[in-house]
Amino acid sequence: MKIVLICAASWIGMVILAILNGTIYEKVYGQFVRELSAHQLSTAIGLILFGVHIWILTGIFLIESLRQVFMIGGMWLIMTIVFEFGFGHYVMGHSWRKLFHDYNVLEGRVWLLELIWTAIAPYVFYRIGYK
Repeated sequence: MKIVLICAASWIGMVILAILNGTIYEKVYGQFVRELSAHQLSTAIGLILFGVHIWILTGIFLIESLRQVFMIGGMWLIMTIVFEFGFGHYVMGHSWRKLFHDYNVLEGRVWLLELIWTAIAPYVFYRIGYK
């Protein structure tokens, strides 16, 4: 139960970072570059922000086992997808088509990398910390 609470609380930090990243997109560079380039840059910034956040968290909340690593990564992945589609569709009013558009890697959409990183970063930092 402790790991679930830590996981949920730390995920809130990722939501805050995602909002910060979106604000930077809108206010700083989104209006100066093509939409696809802005999407890709935003994804890269998100990967870095999430990486730093997760690295700090793994130093504070020492992960005790591979089981915990996979539980954390899996929970973060599920929470992110549910939030993205739930909030995006039901609160922001985005169509399902628009929401799924960012998953089209063949069109240069790289949001999928954010989800992969969210799921595997706990493992990466666990391995770095315990070698």
